[in-house]
Amino acid sequence: MADTPPRLCVTVAFSPAARQVHEWVLHVPPGTTAAQAVLASPLAASFPGLDLASLHLCIWGRAGSPTQALREGDRVELLRPLRVDPKVARRERFRRQGARATGLFARGPRGKA
Repeated sequence: MADTPPRLCVTVAFSPAARQVHEWVLHVPPGTTAAQAVLASPLAASFPGLDLASLHLCIWGRAGSPTQALREGDRVELLRPLRVDPKVARRERFRRQGARATGLFARGPRGKA
């Protein structure tokens, strides 16, 4: 019986839009980098017009390098660029809601309607 070389189980995840997540579980050889795992996944075939260079790469939510070697159980996440600066979005939300509808006690103290 031939020995099979060890394989790592890793996940590649991408969210093309809010509340949509696509995940692919891959079995790759040890020493595989994050970039190699992304290229081995069906990401490019699933999203043909996707510019991979514009995506930010993370491993378990922490910034990662495309040349970083993966370990067993790693999750490679590809993040799309932000459409709106979070600070600007917060200012606009505050402007729409007003001062009384925002903040820690916007709904009043607990236990009182």
